[in-house]
Amino acid sequence: MCSISFVSLFFCSLLSFTMGLIFIMNDYTIFIEWEVVSMNSLMIVMTILLDWMSLIFMSFVLMISSLVIYYSKEYMESDYKINRFIMLVLMFVTSMMLLIISPNLISILLGWDGLGLVSYCLVIYFQNIKSYNAGMLTALSNRIGDVALLLAIAWMLNYGSWNYIFYLDVMRSDNEMMIVGMLVMLAAMTKSAQIPFSSWLPAAMAAPTPVSALVHSSTLVTAGVYLLIRFNIVLSTSWMGNLLLLLSGLTMFMAGLGANYEFDLKKIIALSTLSQLGLMMSILSMGYYKLAFFHLLTHALFKALLFMCAGAIIHNMNNNQDIRLMGSLSLMMPLTSSCFNVANLALCGMPFLAGFYSKDLILEMVSFSYINLFSFFLYFFSTGLTVCYSFRLVYYTMTGDSNFSSLNMLNDEGWVMLKSMMGLLILSIVGGSMLSWLIFPTPEVIILPLNLKLLTLFVCIVGGLMGYMISNVSLFFMNKALMNYNSSYFLGSMWFMPYISTYGIINYPLVLGKMSIKSFDQGWSEYFGGQQLYYNLIKNSQLNQMLQNNNLKIYLLSFVFWVVILFMYMICF
Repeated sequence: MCSISFVSLFFCSLLSFTMGLIFIMNDYTIFIEWEVVSMNSLMIVMTILLDWMSLIFMSFVLMISSLVIYYSKEYMESDYKINRFIMLVLMFVTSMMLLIISPNLISILLGWDGLGLVSYCLVIYFQNIKSYNAGMLTALSNRIGDVALLLAIAWMLNYGSWNYIFYLDVMRSDNEMMIVGMLVMLAAMTKSAQIPFSSWLPAAMAAPTPVSALVHSSTLVTAGVYLLIRFNIVLSTSWMGNLLLLLSGLTMFMAGLGANYEFDLKKIIALSTLSQLGLMMSILSMGYYKLAFFHLLTHALFKALLFMCAGAIIHNMNNNQDIRLMGSLSLMMPLTSSCFNVANLALCGMPFLAGFYSKDLILEMVSFSYINLFSFFLYFFSTGLTVCYSFRLVYYTMTGDSNFSSLNMLNDEGWVMLKSMMGLLILSIVGGSMLSWLIFPTPEVIILPLNLKLLTLFVCIVGGLMGYMISNVSLFFMNKALMNYNSSYFLGSMWFMPYISTYGIINYPLVLGKMSIKSFDQGWSEYFGGQQLYYNLIKNSQLNQMLQNNNLKIYLLSFVFWVVILFMYMICF
C-alpha cells in the first residue's frame, strides 16, 4: 500500500505543479461550480477554486506526503497495522486538499474539521497516557477555531452566500462583515498555534515522526496561515493586522527562547516550526501575503527534511530523543548528518539554500517598511535565536563526544528512508531559488543603508556564535541544564502556557461539576425527588409482596373485595 500511495501522490504532485506553472504564466484562474443536488428552489453546489497559489501549494503538499509515506515504509515496518497508518495519512492529505481548493466556508470547514479529527487519531497512534493527553490538548485547542469558523458560517447567512471570495472587498468597508474576518483570524490562530494557543504544538510530538514531518511542514499548522493568505485584504486594512503582528511576533520570540532550553530533539524542531509560523503570520499581517506564501513553501521543504533526519536518528538511537545522550553522529551516520545539516542551514537562512530566499526577503521588507521598534526587535532577535538553537542542536548531536551507550547500532543503512530524505535534500537546496523565480518573476531590489542591509547577516553570525559558546562544555565545566535552572522555569516552559491551558482551564469546570453534583445528584432535590419516589415504590411493592406471599386468606379476601366493589359499581351505574 505504501508503494501505491507513493506513486499516485507523486504523479498527482507533478501534474498539479505543471498546471500551476501554466496558470502562473498565463495569469489564469478556474472557478468550478459543481451542482451536487437540486430540489425545487434548493441547490447544493460544491465550489472549487484553482489558481496558481492553490495548485502550487497542492503540489508541495502532495510531494512531501508521497515522500513521507515512502519513508514510513521503513520507519513503521514493525507496525502490524501499517496499512491503517497509511490510510490515516491519506485521509489527512485529502482533508488538506479540500481546504486548499475551497473558496467556500462550508467546504473549508469540512477540510478543517477533517484535519482536526484525523490529527487526533494520529497523535494518539501509539496509545499511551502521554499521547492520549497530547491528543486531547490538540483536539480541544483546535475546537476553539472550529467553533469560530462555525460562527463565521452562521454570520455569513446574512449575506446570501458562503463563497467568501466574493465578499473580500466588502469586508474592507463593512463593519458587520469584519466580524467574519475576526472569527477567521481566531480560527487561523488556533490552527497555526499562535499565542495563546501555542501549547498544543510541542505536545503533538507524541505522534509518529513521519506524521510530525507532514504536520509541521505542509498540512495542519499551515492551514491557518493559508486561510489568512486568502483573507489577507481584511488584515491589511484593519486593526486586526496590528494585533496579529504583536501576537505572532511574541510567538516567534517565545518559541525561539523555549527551543534554546529544550533537550528533546523533536520538541526543539517543533518549537522551530512555531517560530517560523510566527514569522509567516507577522509578515502576512503587514500585508505581504506573497512573501508569507513563499516562506510557507520553502519552510515546508526543509522542515519535512529536518523531521525525517530526526526520525532516522531516533530510530537508530533505539527510540531515544534526548540530545544530551547523542554526539558525534556525523562519524556514525554521515549521510543522515549531511541532510540534517543542510536542513538546519536552510532554516537559519544560509545563502542560496531554500530558507535564505524567503527569510532574507522578509527581513529586508521589514527593514524597508513603516514598523515600530518593538516589532522590529522581535523580528531580528527571533532570527538570531533561530540560528542560536540550530547551532546548539548541531553541537549536541553531530559534534563533540559520543554520549550514548557503547553497544549501539548506529549506521546509515536505512536505504528507503535515505532515498526519501535525498529527494527532499535536493528540493531544500534548489527549491528557494526556483520558487523565487516563479512567484517574483521581476527581481525584488530592496535598497537599504549598509547597516540595515548587513543587520540580518550580523544577527545570524552572533546567534550562531552564542549557540556554540553556550553549548560548548569545555569553555566552563558545568552542567548547562543546571546552570540555567531558574530561568528555564519560565522561558523553557513556553511562558507557562502548557500549564495555563491544561491545569489553568480545567479547574473551573471541575469545581462547577462538583457543585452541580452536590446540589442536584447528591442534594436535597434528589433525596426528596427521584430517590424518595424510588424508595416509596419499593416499600409499597414489598408490602404487597409480603401480603400476597404469606397469607392466602388475605390474598383470597382481596379478590372477594374486588368482586364486591365491582358488583356495587355496576348496580350504582
